[in-house]
Amino acid sequence: MVGCRSLLKQIRKRKRRKPHKRIPKNLKQNPHLTEEQQQDFATEDGFSLKGSSPSQNYGVQPLGNFYLSLSPHNSRNTGLGNIQTLTDELVLDILGFLRGTDLGILSTVSKSFYVFCNHEPLWRNLVLDNCEIDNGFLFKGSWKSTFVAAHNSSFDVSKIGSLGFKVKDFYSDYLFQSWLCANLEMKNEWLNRDNIIRRKGISLDEFVSNFEEPNKPVLLEGCLDNWPAIKKWDKDYLVKICGDTRFSVGPVHMKLEDYFTYSNQAQEERPLYLFDPKFANKVPKLGQDYETPIYFSEDLFSVLGDERPDYRWIIIGPAGSGSSFHIDPNSTSAWNAVVKGSKKWVLFPPDVVPPGVHPSSDGAEVACPVSITEWFMNFYESTKTWKKKPVECVCKAGEVIFVPNGWWHLVINLEDSIAITQNFVSRRNLLNVLDFLKKPNASTLVSGTRDRVNLYDKFKKAIELGFPGMIDEVVVKDQERKAELAKPSFWDSVKDSHSGAFKFSF
Repeated sequence: MVGCRSLLKQIRKRKRRKPHKRIPKNLKQNPHLTEEQQQDFATEDGFSLKGSSPSQNYGVQPLGNFYLSLSPHNSRNTGLGNIQTLTDELVLDILGFLRGTDLGILSTVSKSFYVFCNHEPLWRNLVLDNCEIDNGFLFKGSWKSTFVAAHNSSFDVSKIGSLGFKVKDFYSDYLFQSWLCANLEMKNEWLNRDNIIRRKGISLDEFVSNFEEPNKPVLLEGCLDNWPAIKKWDKDYLVKICGDTRFSVGPVHMKLEDYFTYSNQAQEERPLYLFDPKFANKVPKLGQDYETPIYFSEDLFSVLGDERPDYRWIIIGPAGSGSSFHIDPNSTSAWNAVVKGSKKWVLFPPDVVPPGVHPSSDGAEVACPVSITEWFMNFYESTKTWKKKPVECVCKAGEVIFVPNGWWHLVINLEDSIAITQNFVSRRNLLNVLDFLKKPNASTLVSGTRDRVNLYDKFKKAIELGFPGMIDEVVVKDQERKAELAKPSFWDSVKDSHSGAFKFSF
């Protein structure tokens, strides 16, 4: 049996939702809400709930509403008894050690435990932890229903959704924000800023000199016009050609048909993302339906053959799914092509850490808000006053974004989306990659390959064998570039020798 002290030690090691809260007072009217809920959420702040039926929140309200309530009690506290002094997150961490049956029993103890024990992420973890990796799960509208159906197929799980009730006078910022992030529409002001450079029909030399060498992002139009995927890829087509093939979805593998059953119904804070690096090997037809745009055709990691790190992925997800802030692996650059749907991008240069993001000193770990919507709610506004503002855009179907190495970036799907992304190493980025691979802690930083320790030696030897003299040539060119940057400008050179400052003489 786990002791209380050791239990708390295990909990402290888990990642935390940062205590930055900006809960909107209310939300715009939504046709799927009751009149009472519409009054609760009608506001001037520009927030609105998604058009689909909102998920159950059991009457949870933001803590600020407690100070306006006529009731002197927060049922959250009265129902927890002696553990009411624990934070909501710690209560949920403790409940996360229980089995599904125990959660069900505990939910009958009090109204407060009823709310906590029906927290959907608890049931999501139970489903994902208990299902077989290669068999995935069959989603039944909610994670609790999915869990019950998997353990008792004779139970009519369709009744579960209608059995929930609202708990009066329950106030919790943590639980309310979790529900809100799952049901909130992206605000227009989060989408309107579009300051990325866009280009169409530029030459390879223009791309290299204007974007790849200076390490600047760019959105390219017209690159995918000849891709068969643009015309053919939709849910029905993909289900047909992929059949029973299983793809990576979080910690499990699922058939596309089962994944789409989930994604069509999912309304949660962090929807599961289909992100598979072996898709072209599993279904060769998928690899034949697209080709690498000419701007990214040089990929030096290819000299490693089958030993190269993972480099290409098919990405499928519903609205709200995506990737929180990260830097692409192994110091590579990347391109991301949207086949269907649209994606909001926010990018920060390598020397600017995004607000709310806390990388470890060695770069091995990154702590950031639980969900992408949470980051927009709590941190996006502050970037408007920054001297170095982020590069932003909405990348639509048929468009490609170039993500230079070292850039922090966040991506969220604005609708059901399908995309292809590839990471690559060109001679413009070769030295960065080699430096990264030979870091003392490379064994913890390198990803996408089983042999993290020897990747540097293998890659360098393969380059020297396949492209003799390339590394020396790149080193010389890099030194010349640095020397050019170090030269004083014309204005720096025209200085008065005595005063040390620029001087006009008449």
